[in-house]
Amino acid sequence: MTLHHEQPTHPGPPPGPKGRFFFGNLQEFKRDPIRVLMDSFRTYGDVVGLRLGPIRAYLLFHPDHVRHVFQDHYQNYNKQTHGFKRMRETLGNGLLTSEGEFWRRQRRIVQPAFHRARIAEYAGTMTAAAEAMLEGWEARAARGETANIATEMMGLTQRIVGETLLGSDVSEAAESVGAAVALLLKHARDRIFRLFDLPGRTLTPTYRRLRAAQSTLDKVVYGMIARRRQEGADGADLLSMLIQARDEETGEGMTDLQIRDEVMTIYLAGHETTANALAWTWVLLAKYPEAGRRLRAELAAVLGGRTPTMEDLPHLTYTTMVIREAMRLYPPAWIISRRAVAADSIGGYAVPAGTLILVSPYVTHRHPQFWENPEGFDPERFAPERFALDKFQDGPKFAYFPFGGGPRQCIGNNFAMMESQLIVATVAQRFEMALEPGLEVHLHPTITLRPLEAITMALTRR
Repeated sequence: MTLHHEQPTHPGPPPGPKGRFFFGNLQEFKRDPIRVLMDSFRTYGDVVGLRLGPIRAYLLFHPDHVRHVFQDHYQNYNKQTHGFKRMRETLGNGLLTSEGEFWRRQRRIVQPAFHRARIAEYAGTMTAAAEAMLEGWEARAARGETANIATEMMGLTQRIVGETLLGSDVSEAAESVGAAVALLLKHARDRIFRLFDLPGRTLTPTYRRLRAAQSTLDKVVYGMIARRRQEGADGADLLSMLIQARDEETGEGMTDLQIRDEVMTIYLAGHETTANALAWTWVLLAKYPEAGRRLRAELAAVLGGRTPTMEDLPHLTYTTMVIREAMRLYPPAWIISRRAVAADSIGGYAVPAGTLILVSPYVTHRHPQFWENPEGFDPERFAPERFALDKFQDGPKFAYFPFGGGPRQCIGNNFAMMESQLIVATVAQRFEMALEPGLEVHLHPTITLRPLEAITMALTRR
């Protein structure tokens, strides 16, 4: 089957860096994928051809091409890619990695937990968790101690997703889970760029560490499920919904393995991405003090020192602008893959069936055709009169897509935005944070866009 919406106008594959014999561009991409993406875009334009070993890949950077893959012809672009295969090894066949009718069924089950009215009920839990974290900061600030803000945000978002969506207190496991997630994400990224798995890898110390990390996560998740089944799944949280769900035809419930896969996806994806977005937000506010002053002025005017509520969010305009701009510059999902099911045509180039498609919010969010001063931190570009999610007035909608787009858009986008707004408002009212002198924070693009170094910051009580 070939899609005939557009006939190719360019003979042959799109231009791109030549690469090396056999490996193509794989080694350079593994070493520094962000640089390869940006250099490819600047040199070759909106459609770039890469060869990752034996795999033929197209990089798509123009918003119209992103919309083509994610929305207009999403049925032709599935998740049967090397990257998603590696993610399934950790997450299982959950909402992020599943496809077809199984995905649609699971999405229907999970959707009510992310309804706007439902997530509004989580606001108090989110701010209470943030304030509990800040109580610990009080003593540390008094002693002149610093904090690794990336680690702090990971622990906070873990607690929030556990208490709101899963009805479980996971704070005691935060440190071990954080270490396990970091190890598994790094390994997943490394294996994405590995052409072959060598025999005997299950005997290596690395593999044993990975199995221990996976066991740590499984112990936490299966523990949640067992406790909820024992206590009775009569709550309104997501875990209760999964346990109570029944197949429309057979009446059968989900197995513990199916529930594990969904919980693992929500638990990991639900805290990892938001924590990274918040960490980069604090870095940017520390580097741009005028934005920090304006943020605190808004918080003083709207909140006057009290804890923010759901009702305050529409009035925290600049707070939202700061968060959106941080996610423009540092989108947690910095690259997203798809595989062409049938032959197609994009940007005038023929797309053979089986082609690996890579889109990068990191690059498209810096497209100079749609973003003035694209490398600069400017929250004003997200002022309400200039930007709306559904109708991006300065350019096409898919010029900004930190949560993906189309039918497979992140189901937790509204949850994550509310969580980020409440956390930033709660923390910035009580503390200012300054980067350790001389500290340069570099990108560490694993599955998500993490900071490479510990983000060491001084805490000053306001």
